[in-house]
Amino acid sequence: MPDLASRLSLSTCWCSHRHEDGYEMLCEMRELGFERVELSHGIRVELATGILRAVDEGVVSVSSVHNFCPLPGTVRHAAPNLFQPSARKAVERRLWLLHSQRTIEFAARIGARDVVMHSGSASFRFRDPVKVLEADPPAPPTARDKAMARLRRGSSGAIRRVVDSYQSLLPYVEKHGLVLGVENREGLLELPLDDGFDDFFGHFDEDSPIGYWHDTGHARIKHLEGFLDHESHLAARAPRLVGFHLHDVDEQGRDHRQPGTGSVDFKMIARHVRKHHTLVLEPHPSLSPEEIRQSREFLLETLG
Repeated sequence: MPDLASRLSLSTCWCSHRHEDGYEMLCEMRELGFERVELSHGIRVELATGILRAVDEGVVSVSSVHNFCPLPGTVRHAAPNLFQPSARKAVERRLWLLHSQRTIEFAARIGARDVVMHSGSASFRFRDPVKVLEADPPAPPTARDKAMARLRRGSSGAIRRVVDSYQSLLPYVEKHGLVLGVENREGLLELPLDDGFDDFFGHFDEDSPIGYWHDTGHARIKHLEGFLDHESHLAARAPRLVGFHLHDVDEQGRDHRQPGTGSVDFKMIARHVRKHHTLVLEPHPSLSPEEIRQSREFLLETLG
């Protein structure tokens, strides 16, 4: 994969919180060897002007944007779940649609291809199945199976609202020539459920600009908890796979760690990477610049 060095992006989740100038932020990322970046969900409005200048001057290019970006004007912290497409209240779904459209406009302006999406969550007023699924010590297998069945049944209404919300957004995505990447999530209530992605994508035409975005850390956590097999889950999503968030999981089960220092099998990940996939290093803000450089070198060697 000879162009990997120019393809690999660094997410602004690593540094956006400590910058007041978007231009300086992207220059810092470029100095670490990254020609491409992902604008994550912590981009405050005041960073946008500098970002536009850096992109227009060719400091970096933008591979992808994470909804919502930029954040609504009054929001000062990363807030990807600020509005949810699964919300029971129509007013919240309308706000999700409005701010998703603004993200798409911004992504198109800066030349990104992909927009990474969170897709809301299910909720339970009574008999929350997550209490059984996350019990310590673990509940018996029969109890876990019943809880998973309840989770699937109880999320059906929410997933219908998610599908309807995406159907409303897709014409706008097509108009701007972008692709939505629906991310696998770490929370058990977050949608689509891991075994529900195929049904979810079945609601959209094969040529619709919506696909699957694979987060290595989220999938590894679910694997360790016994909720999925990481490679089988990834392989099954191959026809719809758009891109990756790349990060590791440490012994304490914390994700967004330096790739190569934890339990994620990146050689396995490499077997599923294709030239059309977007690749994004998504590190925790606590990682040092040297750890970011090491992460980049590890990924170039392992995925190449």
